[in-house]
Amino acid sequence: MKRLAILGASGHGQVVADTAECCGWQTVEFFDDAWPGLQKNSVWQVVGDTAALMNRLAEFEGVVVAIGNNRIRHAKLIELRAAGASLVTLLHPAAIVSRYAAIGQGTVVFAGTVVNAEASIGLGAILNTGCSIDHDCVLGDAVHISPGARLAGGVYVGDLSWIGIGACVRQLVRIGERVMVGAGSAVVSDIPNDVTVAGVPAKRMR
Repeated sequence: MKRLAILGASGHGQVVADTAECCGWQTVEFFDDAWPGLQKNSVWQVVGDTAALMNRLAEFEGVVVAIGNNRIRHAKLIELRAAGASLVTLLHPAAIVSRYAAIGQGTVVFAGTVVNAEASIGLGAILNTGCSIDHDCVLGDAVHISPGARLAGGVYVGDLSWIGIGACVRQLVRIGERVMVGAGSAVVSDIPNDVTVAGVPAKRMR
């Protein structure tokens, strides 16, 4: 029986668990630092916190982190990898991922997502429902591409950056690390590290 541990019991975690079951994982158990106060996440049991998961890693064929906050997700992934966890990648069967794309450990790709040839996705990314990543894009570690966002060819997105729901990014644009792009924005020029941008065209927020 294939057993998967998910760290992070939230609405996002529910979608990760549903995706995992669609990928053939037979048993899914949640861990969350709100345990024991939090006992269930929808139909799935929450059975312990991060420390409990660390003590039980050998019981699971796979582990995935379902935490939306990029910084926290990245820190948990690094901690788990150092402890020898079997970090897995989840590709929903209704996603279209080119065989010529590279998808990093711990990344989740939800239904309706398209990842085209020669795209490269880092550790622990979230490619959320119905987003598209075109050819030759490079995404760093712990990036989140929100539902319906569109990245044209050759876009670079740095570590820990978040592209908001429905945003669009023009071809060959470079987005730095720890950037937040607002919902519905149109990014048509390069964005430096550590800024928030929004609007059409996207501009730096004060």
